[in-house]
Amino acid sequence: MPKFTGETVDQAIEMGLSALQITKDDAKINVIQEGKKGFLGFGKQEAVVVVEVVESTEVIKEEVIETVVEEHVPEVEEAVVIESSEYVELVNLTDDEAVTALAVYLTDITRDLGAPAMVKVLRNKNYIMFSLETEKKGLLIGKHGKLLNAIQYLAQVYIHRIAKNRLSIVVNVGDYRERREAIIERLAHQALRKVNETGQPVFLEPMPAFERKQVHSILSGESNIATHSEGNEPHRYLVIELKK
Repeated sequence: MPKFTGETVDQAIEMGLSALQITKDDAKINVIQEGKKGFLGFGKQEAVVVVEVVESTEVIKEEVIETVVEEHVPEVEEAVVIESSEYVELVNLTDDEAVTALAVYLTDITRDLGAPAMVKVLRNKNYIMFSLETEKKGLLIGKHGKLLNAIQYLAQVYIHRIAKNRLSIVVNVGDYRERREAIIERLAHQALRKVNETGQPVFLEPMPAFERKQVHSILSGESNIATHSEGNEPHRYLVIELKK
């Protein structure tokens, strides 16, 4: 179950609605803990709420959702199968333990969204890819990828809270991230042309951190161009402008 925090219950709820890209009418909200201001900085507690998408009335055929965690070893293909379970608060986990916990967490989220998925985990030197395999890809991707980005944001926050080390992750559905990578490259070059032609900064749409890094990388060789990020996650966006 996705948990959200804030200084007040209302703030925590707004954080959850924003991350899931839904309204209160589409949400099931459960207050876990009221926020406390404390005295002189002591005893302060954040408000904690659970925000879930209201379950669809459609009957889900799969009764057991399996999460598959695969080691990225070409010679030997091993998999650990884990059944979905209720959310458990975990902290200070090793990389392998955190990856397994996140895979289960993503399984629960996809089930709650009405698009149950099997999660496959592939690792490389830059990030860990969590691929969601489902018959309802469009439901998990959402319009312009907004729901998938919201799921990734939740996953990144979750793994930062439970893992001993800071892990970089990517959540994918089908080949969406690969197709999106080509779109990002076109956007970067279009923005570059516009900045050079007009001399005015260009503000790109909100993107996950790894997509912003992609734009940074594409434009890093342009000696007259500067890029920086503005805004707060998950609505942080990139600004491309001429160097001053």
